[in-house]
Amino acid sequence: MNVLIVAAHPDDEVLGCGGTAARLVREGHTVSISILGEGMTSRSKADRSPLTELHACARRAAEIIGAKDLALHGLPDNRFDTLPLLDMVKIVEERIARLRPEIVYTHHGGDLNVDHQITHRAVLTATRPVEGHTVRELYTFEIASSTEWAFQRIEPVFRPNVFVNIARELKNKTAAMAAYVSESRPFPHPRSSEALEAAARRWGSVAGCAAAEAFELIRSVRI
Repeated sequence: MNVLIVAAHPDDEVLGCGGTAARLVREGHTVSISILGEGMTSRSKADRSPLTELHACARRAAEIIGAKDLALHGLPDNRFDTLPLLDMVKIVEERIARLRPEIVYTHHGGDLNVDHQITHRAVLTATRPVEGHTVRELYTFEIASSTEWAFQRIEPVFRPNVFVNIARELKNKTAAMAAYVSESRPFPHPRSSEALEAAARRWGSVAGCAAAEAFELIRSVRI
């Protein structure tokens, strides 16, 4: 089975479904990652060297997860709302045409971050269930320091209804996030290793396992 993760920024793929991706790889499936935004330049445009290092971190994180393919598309950070939606849709469509995934994971539409919102819209558009389309299941994930920081004031609210046991893969998720040196934060920040583990344990308690990632199923089509 081919699986595609479409993320807005480097580290979103790990925060959103790093454990699930590692589990899918362990189970013999092929996982590919598309990161639409270059990341970081909304903070500082003067020096490009941190951006180069960030992309190197993305490659290290992909190796830890076991992803077969990583594409960095270089769209401007936190400025997706200045771009034609069609351009983003075509990027996702081209990746789907090449990789032919049956399952896609991406951002939830109610996140605080505008790039996450627009990525959700672009993926929803690119995966329209027309006849012959390969994508049969579409899931959205939460992002620590974005989904919960919307404080359920941005619709739609994240309502997870699918949970994946990542008890064996939690160490892969935290290790992949640790590879993002510039994006990790000390506790009690939501992107700290302690907070990520606590979130996984919390969802695990909801789902009846030691650790889990939570997703909202947007669409499942059986032919």
